[in-house]
Amino acid sequence: MPIRKKQELDTPVLLMDLDAMDYNLATMAQFSREHKVRVRPHFKNHCILPLATRQVDAGAIGITVARVRHAEALVGQGVQSILIANEIVDEPRIKRLLDLSHQAEIIVAVDNPQVIDDMGRWARNEKSPLNVVVDVDLGLGRCGASAQEALSLAQAALGAGLRVRGLMGYEGHLQKLLDTEESRRVRSVAAKTLVETRQLLEKNRIPVDIVTTGGTGSYKTLAGFAGITELQVGSYLLMETIYVPFVPDFRLGLTVLATVISKKDGDHLVVDAGVKALSGERGLSSIKDMGGLRLSTLHAEHGIVQITDPNTAPKVGDKLEFWVAYADATVHLHREMYGIRDGIVEEVFKIEY
Repeated sequence: MPIRKKQELDTPVLLMDLDAMDYNLATMAQFSREHKVRVRPHFKNHCILPLATRQVDAGAIGITVARVRHAEALVGQGVQSILIANEIVDEPRIKRLLDLSHQAEIIVAVDNPQVIDDMGRWARNEKSPLNVVVDVDLGLGRCGASAQEALSLAQAALGAGLRVRGLMGYEGHLQKLLDTEESRRVRSVAAKTLVETRQLLEKNRIPVDIVTTGGTGSYKTLAGFAGITELQVGSYLLMETIYVPFVPDFRLGLTVLATVISKKDGDHLVVDAGVKALSGERGLSSIKDMGGLRLSTLHAEHGIVQITDPNTAPKVGDKLEFWVAYADATVHLHREMYGIRDGIVEEVFKIEY
């Protein structure tokens, strides 16, 4: 690959500071070793196969996904343990998971007795085992059964011929909280729900070897709970600005590079990055290494940047780099991510759709 400077790339373009990413990868790997808790990073944050394999090489027990096609792509890349942390309910996709289970360990979340019955029937017809974890709602109010229903669902899964591996719960509503006594308390309540549900299953002679939960915002609190076996961290690798106040352990690395295409002196300028390049769903981006400017509006192909200090305003044709506020949504707006080190393009990563 010919040497290219990041400033020479066609904008808008997604960039990752490789030094920051390497630091974040090593930091989480060290935490996992020191606290003897497994990590199973969530693929949805970056959707890049080589980054998933780097996470596994650094000690991750496997990878978490939400989509069957991502599981297939990762197994094709050599990842040997995949958790589908989502409810998969239709026969064609369940059969794809059954086929995939001949090549790697496939674990899928369940929260519905009818789906469990269907899975068992399809697995028997395909003569293929299927690992499941019962999905428990920890207060997010999305998928997941109540803790009281978990035992009956686990028993139903065993009766259907499925291999019950344990429990899953995601406390997404507790991710972005400052580290305080109260935040540790409410996260502890969520963890305690899972641990007590584990104990209930084991009391009823259902072995549990997986209790999977957590994320980048809660990983430190949940790692300390006996009975929690793995953490589904995701955002830590690329890091996004919405996590900065809550997780200072990691370095920001993900940006979008844009070009100034118009300027109104003393008022605002316009860049060529709008909502098709930069998600504003959970807050607007800030501008890297330049004060006196504030992103105020995103249109389809344009971003409006207010000039708060005319002495620092760039010219038409200059490049601006925007810290990504919400990585999951922004990454999916791009087909490639450029790995940058010392201002030079070192790697180009394909983003799985």
